[in-house]
Amino acid sequence: MVLCMLRMWQRGSVSAARLGTHHWPFGSAGLSLRRYSTEAAPQIPGMEYQDAICTLNTLQTNASSLEQVRRERSNPQLQLQAMRGFLERSGLTVEELDHLNIIHVTGTKGKGSTCAFTEHILRRHGFRTGFYSSPHLVQVRERIRINGQPIGKELFTKYFWQVYGRLDETKDAHGGTMPAYFRFLTILAFHVFLQEKVDLAVIEVGIGGAYDCTNIIRRPWVCGISSLGIDHTQILGDTIEKIAWQKGGIFKLGVPAFTVKQPEDAMVTLSSRASEMRCPLWVCPELEEYQAHCGPLHLGLAGRHQRSNASLALQLSHTWLQRRCLPDRSPPSGSVESAAPRQAPPFKPSPIMIKGLADTEWPGRNQTLKHGAVTYFLDGAHTMRSMQACVHWFREAAVQHERNASGPVVRVLLFNATGERDSAAMLKLLVPCHFDFAVFCPNITEAIASCNADQQNFNVSVEHMLTRCLDNERSWHLHNSSGHTKGAPLLIESSLAPEKKADALVFPCILSALQWITQGRDSVLADPAHGELPVKPSVAARAAPLCAAAEVHVLITGSLHLVGGALKHLDPASSK
Repeated sequence: MVLCMLRMWQRGSVSAARLGTHHWPFGSAGLSLRRYSTEAAPQIPGMEYQDAICTLNTLQTNASSLEQVRRERSNPQLQLQAMRGFLERSGLTVEELDHLNIIHVTGTKGKGSTCAFTEHILRRHGFRTGFYSSPHLVQVRERIRINGQPIGKELFTKYFWQVYGRLDETKDAHGGTMPAYFRFLTILAFHVFLQEKVDLAVIEVGIGGAYDCTNIIRRPWVCGISSLGIDHTQILGDTIEKIAWQKGGIFKLGVPAFTVKQPEDAMVTLSSRASEMRCPLWVCPELEEYQAHCGPLHLGLAGRHQRSNASLALQLSHTWLQRRCLPDRSPPSGSVESAAPRQAPPFKPSPIMIKGLADTEWPGRNQTLKHGAVTYFLDGAHTMRSMQACVHWFREAAVQHERNASGPVVRVLLFNATGERDSAAMLKLLVPCHFDFAVFCPNITEAIASCNADQQNFNVSVEHMLTRCLDNERSWHLHNSSGHTKGAPLLIESSLAPEKKADALVFPCILSALQWITQGRDSVLADPAHGELPVKPSVAARAAPLCAAAEVHVLITGSLHLVGGALKHLDPASSK
């Protein structure tokens, strides 16, 4: 953070403008802002991509933003009201969002994958697509995509300062308030998609639905709800019914909505919400039902749980195409008076749809990377249901890879969990995978201080993150008290990880954990440019099984942020 702010300070007059002296090349609030919604604002001289990212990160810790979040949690209706205010201050209106031809998707797990399938299918049809998702894995630009690709640094920088400048210029008239991090990025995404004139925008909800800032959308073309489960209980509620009520908040009058098979109580709530909002609700068929018309469907994303996401994506893209290409044909309309949703009929997917499903890529979700003798299995599972799916996928995938191994294989778990999530319960699900080592580290990419601004999180202290890792290590040993897994002493001599005599495999950062696990056998990590933290001799000795094995299989899970930090090192191209 200090390095990032120093970088901003060194830019002098630009920093002064950002801090509120109002030398922006824009007019004051009101009509002078309106024209920028369709007419590009000039580029601010001297401001670069890294400056934009560092400034964006201040919205994580901006005092007025944090106070605003606390106030709105006790009165969530204020969230959308505040979002409308920020949107108008940025020069946009909700009426302009009506022109984005939006597909709006929520859910507990699988909503990102559903969006990825949907976007890829429609892009294959030749449409210019916008795609807004969260979180990012390596660079924040991943959240805002045009035609499947993160927007370039130059475009991000230009559009960032256009939106930030208008909000900064008007903040004094609004109590000094600026939108928090996710809210700002949502406004930025809308601005980018309008400026870039996309044919459609696939919008993934952040958290919940009813009061999520993406729900400022008034007229989506179709809505989707992926699999529901228990997550974000402090915000959404602690029962599946409360969570389903929040998710159903994206339903709109007369707008067709689709969902996958849900727990019974969740489906009752969704049906009630759909009836209340007079929204026709359909339940997607199993993927096998489409195959009766076209033969086996192959998915670009691994894991059986992706099949329901693919079915939802087929219904969403099919409905959008009907509205776009067959405007005289009415979209599906179920009875909004009925307490039960209707079953969506399967249809024969077009060759383009089939190809779109097969070619979809979505990094960090059931992803496999093979680097010589080391194979990485990456999945950002962070709920109980998603972890169950991850375990099922990993056990099948690891066995297939082990069959082809030339000798003994060592299995390693690299794990971290954040926030309110029950990491002990998730770790218990991982025990049957029979790991030889369990390694824990915080979501810090590397211990060496650097302005890696895309992955900085100022809302959680390093001490808190390391304490959570040590708690996870203790939970792992409790689950393995029968002796299946033996621990090791604290591994890295570092001021980030204080000396502690305990059985543990805890590292201060992702890079140090990966370097110990791979023992120089991954040429990407062995690059001298990475540097290497000193390891105690006793710890080096415990790595003998890793050195002796023919192959090392590493499951990286528990947090998308952990997976993203790992990908930064394992796939250097993702940082460019």
